[in-house]
Amino acid sequence: MDKYITAPITDEVVSDLKAGDYVYISGTIYTARDAAHKRMYESLMKGEDIPMELKNNIIYYLGPSPAREGQVIGSAGPTTSSRMDKYTPLLLEKGLKGMIGKGKRSVEVKEAMKKNNAVYFAAIGGAGALLSKCIKSAEVIAYDDLGTEAIRKLEVENLPVIVVIDNEMNDLYENVMKK
Repeated sequence: MDKYITAPITDEVVSDLKAGDYVYISGTIYTARDAAHKRMYESLMKGEDIPMELKNNIIYYLGPSPAREGQVIGSAGPTTSSRMDKYTPLLLEKGLKGMIGKGKRSVEVKEAMKKNNAVYFAAIGGAGALLSKCIKSAEVIAYDDLGTEAIRKLEVENLPVIVVIDNEMNDLYENVMKK
């Protein structure tokens, strides 16, 4: 079933999403990859602020390629999510509601998703050029020194994703493997 949602997202929206749903996201989301996650995690562990609001937001595990002339952003395909797993439970505790990436997640992340009512979406790997067309604006908001791994604020329109793990720990990857 196709669903259209606006980010940031609420608990009610998360609760309505089920593993296997096709979702189109519009609104504001953020990018962060390994280096940015490590830096945010270390800041939070020290009790310091981080450069973005986590509450109700979605992080896209993305390090875009440079934009060509006339483009908002370069290729915008997802990176492997498991590289963020050690940092994710804390970010979920602090209010993060959604993540976009590719690949499986750890049991610890799934349990933290259930506890904190969050959802994990997959974007199609290898389709970065197509996905970039859904990004209407991109602005580096923190960690500029990390280059492509800097945190960006994106405005997206109908970004296509699939719910892979819902807030009840239903995992599309595991369900497909069982079948």
